[in-house]
Amino acid sequence: MDSSLKITLWHQFGASIDMLENALTFCPDELWDTPAKFWYIGYHTLFFLDFYLSDETPMENDFLPPAPFTLSEFGTGMPERVYDKTELLTYLRFGREKLRGLLTRLTAEEILTKRFVSEYKDYSILEILIYNMRHVQHHTAQLNLLLRQEVKDAPDWVSATKANLAL
Repeated sequence: MDSSLKITLWHQFGASIDMLENALTFCPDELWDTPAKFWYIGYHTLFFLDFYLSDETPMENDFLPPAPFTLSEFGTGMPERVYDKTELLTYLRFGREKLRGLLTRLTAEEILTKRFVSEYKDYSILEILIYNMRHVQHHTAQLNLLLRQEVKDAPDWVSATKANLAL
């Protein structure tokens, strides 16, 4: 059960991250910084992907995203500048590796019993993983809708990540 739970979570959560990566990569430059704020939806999604994968110190005042990103998503307003595609794709790879690290480090029992506790949430690790995956997929769907509306095309569905968890 230990490895099958982890592999299942990896396949499906990884697929959501892959779909986000595909949408970010697919976005043409002319859509990146329009009033629709394609870049910002991507950034918001990646910020919370990172935060919700923080099993050791998930409290908002203990969390620090990697540079050049800020804590703007905790209510301080929009980031001070537009993040470019390369920066967001780097943050996405950081989030994917953070998920890989979490799933390889924790046992299945810890995934079920350990808690993610923040100011607004008190979930098991399993529940915050599912919540986080839903959040990524929700915003990826928004990005794909913007792509379909503006460029009349969007990346395909990803059934399961092709990347190996390597337990």
